[in-house]
Amino acid sequence: MGQVVATTERIVHAPAEQVRAALVDYTVTRPRILPEQYSEYRVDAGGQGAGTRVHWRLQATSKRVRVQDVTVSEAPDGSLVETDANSSMITTWRVHRADEGVSTVRVSSAWTGAGGIGGFFERTFAPKGLGRIHAALLDRLEQAVTTG
Repeated sequence: MGQVVATTERIVHAPAEQVRAALVDYTVTRPRILPEQYSEYRVDAGGQGAGTRVHWRLQATSKRVRVQDVTVSEAPDGSLVETDANSSMITTWRVHRADEGVSTVRVSSAWTGAGGIGGFFERTFAPKGLGRIHAALLDRLEQAVTTG
């Protein structure tokens, strides 16, 4: 068993404060920007940043589905941390000012992978697949913060 990590980063053409406000809005913005791999989305508690609890079904591949019950917290550095109660997956969102009116957004998901040959394939292919899902979410995030 080893740690599996999927990280995606991109420039978003909006101020960091606006991008972060969109990311912590689990009631309106977050469900709008989730790509089609997410379903059964609901807010179970809160809805704005730390203390929020959300549920969704993530279908990473035709055979790989994760039902996630996520609790949101904030790290001391201001990162948004989503911890899944049903697995070891933790997703961390970091937003930094890149330039005037431009932000860098980095999303990183990490979990304890399987052992053996299955673990080899998971470590090899899962980060790429989840990276594509994260990229689609970041595309939708930029669209949400630039067009409303």
